[in-house]
Amino acid sequence: MMTQADIATGTGLDAFFQAKGIAVVGASDDITKIGGRPVQLLRKYGYAGDIFPINPKAGTIQGLQAYASILDTPQAPDLAILAVPASATLQAVRDCASRGVRGVVVLSSGFAEAGPEGVALQAEMVRAAREHGMRLLGPNCLGVVNVVDKLVGSFSIALEQSMPPAGQVGIVSQSGNIGSFTMRNMADRGLGVSCFIATGNEADVDVADGIAALAMDPTTRIILCCMETCRNAGRLITALNMAREQQKPVIVLKIGATEQGQAAAASHTGALMGSDAVFDAVFRRYGVLRVRSFEELLEAGHAAALLGTARLPTTQAVTLVAASGGFGIMMADAMVDAGMTLPQLDDSTRAAIREAVPTAGTNNPVDASAQMSARPDILLKMLTALQNDTNGSTLVLLLALSLYNPRLRGVYLEALAKIRESHPDRLLVLISQGPPDAVAEINALGIPVFPSIPAAATGLAGLVKLGQLTALATPKGYDGPVGKPDPAIFRNEFHAKRALAAAGISVPREEVVTTPDEAARIAHAIGYPVVLKIASEDIAHKTEIGGVALNLQDDEAVRQAYARLMANARQHAPEARLDGVLVAPMIRGGVELIAGVSRDPVFGPVVMVGMGGIYAEILKDVAVQVAPVSEDEALQMLRGLKMFPLLDGARGQAKADVAAAARTVALLSEFACRHAADVAEIDLNPIVVRPQGEGVLVLDALMVPSTDHSPA
Repeated sequence: MMTQADIATGTGLDAFFQAKGIAVVGASDDITKIGGRPVQLLRKYGYAGDIFPINPKAGTIQGLQAYASILDTPQAPDLAILAVPASATLQAVRDCASRGVRGVVVLSSGFAEAGPEGVALQAEMVRAAREHGMRLLGPNCLGVVNVVDKLVGSFSIALEQSMPPAGQVGIVSQSGNIGSFTMRNMADRGLGVSCFIATGNEADVDVADGIAALAMDPTTRIILCCMETCRNAGRLITALNMAREQQKPVIVLKIGATEQGQAAAASHTGALMGSDAVFDAVFRRYGVLRVRSFEELLEAGHAAALLGTARLPTTQAVTLVAASGGFGIMMADAMVDAGMTLPQLDDSTRAAIREAVPTAGTNNPVDASAQMSARPDILLKMLTALQNDTNGSTLVLLLALSLYNPRLRGVYLEALAKIRESHPDRLLVLISQGPPDAVAEINALGIPVFPSIPAAATGLAGLVKLGQLTALATPKGYDGPVGKPDPAIFRNEFHAKRALAAAGISVPREEVVTTPDEAARIAHAIGYPVVLKIASEDIAHKTEIGGVALNLQDDEAVRQAYARLMANARQHAPEARLDGVLVAPMIRGGVELIAGVSRDPVFGPVVMVGMGGIYAEILKDVAVQVAPVSEDEALQMLRGLKMFPLLDGARGQAKADVAAAARTVALLSEFACRHAADVAEIDLNPIVVRPQGEGVLVLDALMVPSTDHSPA
């Protein structure tokens, strides 16, 4: 029997979206019932294929010949929609598989979401489908819709009054209600939909299958996704990569931002990572725009669909225009907070603005005064000057409530139509509220209209991320060796750092000693000043128990510190196994980072880097990414830290060796992939980043074994 791993992501979904014939098992004459609605909707919207109502009573249903069993149909349909009770579904699936059906939609509930018996029933249903190579959508789902072909495998009330117009927006949702609500709202905004799929319990077909299928669908140009969780990281990553390679923007509303897996974290690294941050990292790597609300999903999806992939902005630069200086300041604040930039205008542009509107302020934001809307030709002249500017920015025009005024509405619509005609490739965005028909007219020109300043700022920042899809490098994968580490790496930092050194990561010269005299001898050989640290696999955070002595200047200080550290360890951690004391050089200067690895329950090894030292968990200034990461990705992670200026020579300090830090993070991520089965967490804190050209040193390291691979 095939498993999900045997089925390539997105394979077989043509049975749902391009079915040549459809059976409705549990069909009814009553269109208010789940079994009646698919038949009604298929007929209402003109599905061209054969429709086979299946009901034990046979006869006719909604004017169509009905059949007592799917085994009785004159030919095997590509798709079957099951609207029967959970108790009858398993046999229905078996009958569909025997008949040669290629895809089945299980609308019924009462499976994995209903308890252990439902879990077992669902598993049997999947087994029956896979034995015959049949894909199964659901159960407990809202099904599929192909708007272009009028194919309806759903009972959604979003289709009750009308089918959405056919278009380029594909929708994938684990929640049927959220997905159908998205489909209806897109339609109400005048945007066309290509396909809709709701995956429900995801017994077989999952959200990754849906994304992958839409990525390869020639009609779909943009994918909106409503996601609660990910059941298979590899399949999701494959699907997102397919969309990236096809240059199809994906916008995800990810709900359920839990910190699962964090409670058991044994290191700084684990405490600083939450699963939701990992989803953010994965989305960022594959060019996915994550939104935080349904409103953002609609606004970003609407704007992206209007602009099309060819016209999405690729730069954060914006030129802001308003008839009020106060509004201009509000726009500037919101845009800068969202990461956008406000370039200066060319001198020729400023002169042309003053020629069109003598009272205008010509800085960015442009204070165009009420005079800009006196006549269409005045507004057109000003907009033309701004669109001809060489800074290549997106022009953002605030109209406030002007569209409610018939005279001003006429001025703006005439000027906007002409500027779109003369500058079809330049980006123009409006911030306005107005009558729906006025907004629709502007949208029809290919100009997005955002309802508020914050919505415009957030939306534009998101559109830039989507527009930079073509600039994304191919994500790094790990295809190197996989092996078991020496169990000693879990005993103490000395052995952990020796393993890191073997992987190419720089560590200081140091030794573990078991007597005060040996400590003094090694310290003398290393060179004063030195640091002493307790060495134990049972003491993760040595500072908290008095297990660290710094800046020791001579042999006697080392002997005394050795005795003190051992006494502190026995007092505060009497059950701990002690290997002795680590003697290491006292490293001064540089900038401290923390880096590490934690194993996410969905995505596996995840690498983290942030500002280090004892305040790492307080600052929480970190960046994460699924391992492995390239040196370029690691560099971008470092540059994304709020305190990156400390590495970049803030306040006249020497620039730190950021390249060496990035190389260390990349090597650490590869080490994590090599030993993913055995190492649950790695914590390097601190890493001292020295001035440019002088490299880095890992001063402390902790490795935590996975529960299944604890050292003997």
